[in-house]
Amino acid sequence: MSTRCDGATTTSSPTHGYLPIADHGVIGDLRTAAVIGVDGRIDWFCCPRFDSPSVFGSLLDAERGGAWTIEQLDGDVTTRQFYLPDSNVLVTRFMSDDGVAEVQDLMPIARPHDDHHRTRIVRRVVCVRGEVTFRMRVAPRFDYGRVPHTVSADGGRVGFTADGFALHVLGQGDWTVLDDSDIETTFTVRTGESMTTVAAPEPIADDCFAHDREPAVVAETVAFWQRWISQSTYTGRWREMVHRSALTLKLLTHEPTGAVVSAVTAGLPESIGGERNWDYRYVWIRDTAFTLYALLRLGFTDEAASFMQWLTCRFADGGDEQTGPLRLMYTLDGDPPPNETRLDWEGYEGSSPVVIGNAAAQQRQLDIYGELIDSVYLYNKYGPGISYDSWAQLCEVAAWLVDHWDQPDQSIWEVRTEPRHHVYSRLMCWVALERMIRMSRQRGLPGDVATWMATRDEIFTQIMERGWNEKLGAFVQTLDSDRLDAALLLIPAVKLLAPTDHRFLSTLRSIEDELVSDSLVFRYDTADGHDGLDGGEGTFSLCSFWYVEALTRSGRLADARLAMEKMFTHANHLGLYAEQIGLTGEQLGNLPQAFTHLSLISAAINLDRRLDS
Repeated sequence: MSTRCDGATTTSSPTHGYLPIADHGVIGDLRTAAVIGVDGRIDWFCCPRFDSPSVFGSLLDAERGGAWTIEQLDGDVTTRQFYLPDSNVLVTRFMSDDGVAEVQDLMPIARPHDDHHRTRIVRRVVCVRGEVTFRMRVAPRFDYGRVPHTVSADGGRVGFTADGFALHVLGQGDWTVLDDSDIETTFTVRTGESMTTVAAPEPIADDCFAHDREPAVVAETVAFWQRWISQSTYTGRWREMVHRSALTLKLLTHEPTGAVVSAVTAGLPESIGGERNWDYRYVWIRDTAFTLYALLRLGFTDEAASFMQWLTCRFADGGDEQTGPLRLMYTLDGDPPPNETRLDWEGYEGSSPVVIGNAAAQQRQLDIYGELIDSVYLYNKYGPGISYDSWAQLCEVAAWLVDHWDQPDQSIWEVRTEPRHHVYSRLMCWVALERMIRMSRQRGLPGDVATWMATRDEIFTQIMERGWNEKLGAFVQTLDSDRLDAALLLIPAVKLLAPTDHRFLSTLRSIEDELVSDSLVFRYDTADGHDGLDGGEGTFSLCSFWYVEALTRSGRLADARLAMEKMFTHANHLGLYAEQIGLTGEQLGNLPQAFTHLSLISAAINLDRRLDS
């Protein structure tokens, strides 16, 4: 196994107050999440939900974003970070000649679907050896730093309040108020001693704090995650990486609604200093469909059932003439995401603009229907089966696709240009109708199968005639064009063509020649601004794992295994991936990225199966 998921790393030196994107872990409680650097700082936290305004945001503006920091005051300090086994409880170890101490960071969660759940961050500082002195500072900046707040302190109890926002902090020591905005305390712990601090959006009762001070709060949270991951059916070669990815996907799930966000963060750049800085704290139909596909392959069906309930409500909401029966993305509640707003922030390492909201929500992306229906097909095959009401809704989607599949759109990569006739979208429209035909036949479900078949065949013919470039010897990004697209690595995975078909093998060679760099895969060529944006980006990790799958399916198992092992070296010290990887190995984009982790799971399962056979 190449990479330890619960491994350790030394602290990297921050530049201008910013840690490398990879030098972060994430904790959460299936409502929201906090991002924590290897130096112990919480530099991103939105509350009470993933898509709420930030409370701590120094990840995107080191000076004005706000953070919750902890710093060892004496000696030369090395920090290392790991997850407690098979959990999302994060431990940061501070090691020096004076002693060793651990900061145990967690958002407690004891049982699924708990009506009495309280969102809070618990930070337990435990001295393992010697004597260690820390300085802790809590500096919230509500609503992305746009709303001023007041502070009231009474011993260890502090309240930060602003117009429409609040954060309550309770610790074992006394706090000093700094500049009427922040609080700070200094404390010493000796071998066997601990110091606990809790922060929550609601006032913290004394009996609740007494509970959170005890080691049992860590044990019960670890037990929650271990019970969940123990349901996994995966026993293959890369169990540690696959299970870390599964735990990460679960962490991105909003339990009250069943929705899955695409990432915890917003605004992290795809290229340092560039403008490709998007807000990913929303629910993409595509990302969730792929996530459910990955979790179903591991034996998790409850998450699929919860999402199906959420999706049923979205069908009831209806789409619009622009987007179709479904929007491509929603808030957790199923509303359209807010319009894009630019914050007056520096941006990570000066990468601006920092954008909140996502204008791509207004795009038409026809591929989402194929990804969704393919996952429903899998759910119908391996889960309890879809209801008649859900089937009726899918029949309406299929009828709409019959009339609209041949229209231009922005497709999977959400280009900021005028709509084009994307081949990948045609491919996924073919998938949508083909899976509807399969489900109808397998379960005897009623539907306009004859029309679906005729349209499916028409789409297939168009892909073969106009999506194929004879000169390049490859399928291309848009009809009658000469531009490659790594999304078409999925052609054999969705069963359009056999993996040994000469057209796919030729496409694979072309993508290797132009878009692959040492197993890392660019999604397309951005050099000429063809996607409507300036500047470049890193390699797209989703595509890199799709490349592993394409090699696997085409029989190049040694190449596939090597590419997989190389990709594992690009995970961070905790086994987490952001959206992209630069050519020098740095992680780029929002963290952790659902797309990357779900594709890792799929690639591992398929490569395992082929190697075993």
